[in-house]
Amino acid sequence: MSTTTALRIGHTGLNVTDLDRSLAFYRDVLGFTVIVEGKEEDRRYAFLGEGGRPVLTLWQQADHGYAATGAGLHHLALEVDTVEQVRAYETALRAHGVEFAHEGVVAHREGAASGGIFFHDPDGTRLEICTAPGAEGAPAPSGEAPTCGFF
Repeated sequence: MSTTTALRIGHTGLNVTDLDRSLAFYRDVLGFTVIVEGKEEDRRYAFLGEGGRPVLTLWQQADHGYAATGAGLHHLALEVDTVEQVRAYETALRAHGVEFAHEGVVAHREGAASGGIFFHDPDGTRLEICTAPGAEGAPAPSGEAPTCGFF
């Protein structure tokens, strides 16, 4: 094994309680494309992505919602190019009735140019849609601490 090759994340897998409900959210609200879906009664899953490349996989294997105090995934950050795109997602999410951890676009910390919106999926998994530039002057709910770490 060569340690000179940098690892990168291939895709993120989430356990969900109801695949149909989660698919409606990730496909219809966030715009992911379904690459493949397993529909066997005891093996329900969906690979979501773009251009045929998986980005997110959903596995109907959970018997309860996300537990913020358990070990494992803290949150999933999804990145876009501009703050206008973040705001467009915010509008779509509000139309879908999603509740946000903070009001509008917030900075990642005081004085940061990066920032985004923070919310939860149907199972309570913490999600962020962020951008590197464009959040200058936006409030930082956690001061100098990373906003994405405390919601």
